[in-house]
Amino acid sequence: MSIRVTFKEAWSGEADCKLCTLRESALFAGLEESDFEQIHQPIDQILLQPGQTLYQAGVMGDRLFTVRSGMLKLVQYLPDGAQRIVRLVKAADVTGLEALLKQAYEHDAVAMQPTELCCLPVATVKALSGRNPELHIELLKRWHRALSEADAWLTELSTGPARERIARLLLRLVRDSGGPEVLLFGREDLGAMLGITTETASRTIAEFKRQGLLDELGGNHYRADVDQLKRLLDE
Repeated sequence: MSIRVTFKEAWSGEADCKLCTLRESALFAGLEESDFEQIHQPIDQILLQPGQTLYQAGVMGDRLFTVRSGMLKLVQYLPDGAQRIVRLVKAADVTGLEALLKQAYEHDAVAMQPTELCCLPVATVKALSGRNPELHIELLKRWHRALSEADAWLTELSTGPARERIARLLLRLVRDSGGPEVLLFGREDLGAMLGITTETASRTIAEFKRQGLLDELGGNHYRADVDQLKRLLDE
């Protein structure tokens, strides 16, 4: 589902932006109303349901996207057809930044839960960035954040025994949520994130539940025992 509003409507909150406005986004926090008065190209607000694709790898894009709520997975496919999830994109994150360099999207971006996004024309973002140094710096910060996150996934979640990989993922999810309760993903997605089989993911989660590292709350929600998870990694 998609609706179309002007940049100024979104920035000022005149549009139906229930959870945020562009002005409140860290990406656009340094912009002034006068910046938006010169922008006439509309912005699309998109709602994706779980499993729907935002964009596909190899497609030349002229849009980048800010996530208002929900979560996307960035997927690459191996030569044998297996998928690897290389990063998660969460609320307030920006994805599709490669479009700024006139490059094709590098991943499939797929919704993991109901996800609201703002679709930003690259030409508009470039025009705003050229007039506003703060936006240019913020875009560089987003590039750096994405690279750091990719490095972390490679070093933390793709090495070591399955138990350690899942423990590290749980601790990252706890950190992101700000509390011990986390929403876990399907076992197939867990395997694709961590480079393990679906069976290994299922077996390890069941083991964590038996050992009290995870307390199932229902609906894929769990309460993680942070101290025990950290001890597991220290052993």
